[in-house]
Amino acid sequence: MSTGSGADSAPAPTSTHESKPGGTFSSLKIRNYRLFATGAVISNTGTWMSRITQDWLVLSLTGSATAVGITTALQFLPMLLFGLYGGVIADRLPKRKLLLVSQAALGLCGIALAVLTLSGVVQVWHVYLIAFLLGMVTVVDNPARQSFVSEMVGPAQLRNAVSLNSANFQSARLIGPAVAGVLITTVGSGWAFMFNGLSFAAPLVGLMLMRTSELHKATVVPRAKGQLREGLRYVSGRPELIWPIVLVGFVGTFGFNFPIWLTAFADEIFHGGAGMYSFFNILMAAGSLAGALLAARRRSSRLRMLVAAGTAFGLLEIVAALSPSVWLFAILLVPIGMIGLTTNISANTSVQMAADPAMRGRVMSLYMMVFAGGTPVGAPVIGWVSDAYGVRTGMVVGGAFSLVAALGVGFMLARVGGLRLKVDLRPGRPHVRFVPREELATAA
Repeated sequence: MSTGSGADSAPAPTSTHESKPGGTFSSLKIRNYRLFATGAVISNTGTWMSRITQDWLVLSLTGSATAVGITTALQFLPMLLFGLYGGVIADRLPKRKLLLVSQAALGLCGIALAVLTLSGVVQVWHVYLIAFLLGMVTVVDNPARQSFVSEMVGPAQLRNAVSLNSANFQSARLIGPAVAGVLITTVGSGWAFMFNGLSFAAPLVGLMLMRTSELHKATVVPRAKGQLREGLRYVSGRPELIWPIVLVGFVGTFGFNFPIWLTAFADEIFHGGAGMYSFFNILMAAGSLAGALLAARRRSSRLRMLVAAGTAFGLLEIVAALSPSVWLFAILLVPIGMIGLTTNISANTSVQMAADPAMRGRVMSLYMMVFAGGTPVGAPVIGWVSDAYGVRTGMVVGGAFSLVAALGVGFMLARVGGLRLKVDLRPGRPHVRFVPREELATAA
């Protein structure tokens, strides 16, 4: 990738930091990635402040969990409608230049919502509109940002960098809700939105300070007809890509509707208000951060880890939904955050590592389309179920979808890989595991 002449033709860096992965924070030894991560943690903090404030503002304006679901849906609807085109654009254009434009646009959206709120004229349709505009920018920003990581760190550090990106996001999630809760109750929602808008200056500065000569050579795909269909055919013919994407699609659509559930549990079930909602988000973020740091230490991402994490995530959501006390519910949010993040990272790294560099933008746009783009379908449905039958029922439904999807994908991957379930009750042996059919036949 280049911002000037000659950068695209520069050879990939060969420093020992990039060629020898190891350690939880090994990617941070790379200067360009340090700049990227520093800017991201600031803007991510603002983003989490805005998300918490936006959900609470909509609930305050309407008193409806369905309205919160509609807001979330509008923010992710563009990803569902146009996500694949965003991947085509990300494959065609220099990603650093693309990110400079998209990050500036995200900052302007945040400032616009701040001005409306601080002036006292904000209405729910204003929030709906800005949520949709944010989604339109994210269509391009997401695949460009996801695939730009490999240009900064190279293939040897890609898995570690993806995990650290998630750790970065979850660290901000620890700070953002806490600050948002204080601002909402003291000076009002508008200042949380303003901080979010201004926070995008940090990644813009980081992108401008990067040394383009140290970026790994980008594969820029020339404009041609049929590139969207080509990407879909590429993914559909590879089980190692299609089934992780299917699983995160179900989990993202039905299992990650926490803005709906946590606002309703804090307000209707446990009667705690904005402070309790922020506290719930902090607990989930703590678990997610732990999951991201553990993932950063792993040298590989196995598909069986993805299936196991998806199964456990669905089960924990069902148990949490039925929790009789606020403390049990709160405690369960920590492992839910940890395992939910493990599911996401396992799928993300598996897909990125398996994708050809020339296809990575389109593959990651499809990944993000089904993970985030399913929200416009899932959020209103889950919001309606939560309003009509209670938030506990809504969360049980979301967990059940995630559980069934994980078990179904596990079955399909085992079938494609020629594996069968083996049960061995002898002491000192794994009691349940998948083995090749040949091994099972020999043992029989």
